[in-house]
Amino acid sequence: SRMRAQMQDDFDKNRLNFFLGDIRDLSRLQRAFRTVDIVVHAAALKQVPTLEYNPFEAIQTNILGSQNVIDAAIDQGVEKVVLISTDKAAQPVNLYGATKLCAEKLFINGNFFSDRTAKKPTVLSVVRYGNVIGSRGSVVEELLNNKRKNKIKKVQITHPDMTRFWISLENSFNLVMFALSHMNGGEIFVPKIHSMKVADLFEALAPGAEKEVVGIRPGEKLHEMLLTEDESRHAIELENHYVILSEFSDFNKNAYKKYQQSGKKTKHGFCFASHTNDTWLTKKELLKIIEESSLL
Repeated sequence: SRMRAQMQDDFDKNRLNFFLGDIRDLSRLQRAFRTVDIVVHAAALKQVPTLEYNPFEAIQTNILGSQNVIDAAIDQGVEKVVLISTDKAAQPVNLYGATKLCAEKLFINGNFFSDRTAKKPTVLSVVRYGNVIGSRGSVVEELLNNKRKNKIKKVQITHPDMTRFWISLENSFNLVMFALSHMNGGEIFVPKIHSMKVADLFEALAPGAEKEVVGIRPGEKLHEMLLTEDESRHAIELENHYVILSEFSDFNKNAYKKYQQSGKKTKHGFCFASHTNDTWLTKKELLKIIEESSLL
């Protein structure tokens, strides 16, 4: 209701419709996607420890729900569909990552089911990125909420060396727009983003607080990966992104030509991991992103 009030204050009321529904409900998606040109599929269950104990709930939303999005989009003639994925889908060790990897495969190969004889056939692609600073349910949001209530005296960290990829909300939005502008169908778009130790993030947001090391939670990695060594064999490096191309010749022949005009083949054996990243987010830069996002 808050979004409806905000958006309808800013825009013509006739431009937006708000549907209450669930991506598990195919018929509701069919209704919602009528006359729609672009779908950004961001719906998911994502809390790693919770999903380890509720596996089929994750499967029903993240996998079966994603297939519903694909089916409804193709049936309703949606022109472009983008899946929001995660670094946890690259060589997954937890159920959440595994379900998002399945969703990626469904989207990439969903292009085969699109009506290629249509004037504007439905094309489907993926964007894959790391932790969004200040997103709902994130560690940043939790820390800031606790900080508003009182000074944080003690924090719990899983491992002092744990690293993660971090991206601002604005840059995640820009990545989606980049994908929508360039996609042929079947690509996974990966941004070149910064890494940061989780311990350093806590120090930036709760300076001086006592750190209690509690150990890595079930299903967590010490470090994350955005582009695997196997994927690098069919990936192109652009100025600010990597594009992982489909291994199926139906898609990659023209795509290689297109992206190689402005990029280059990734090096043999390359992988993009959070602990071997060339660019690192400083505490000052983190605080600046949070301030500019009006999260402080």
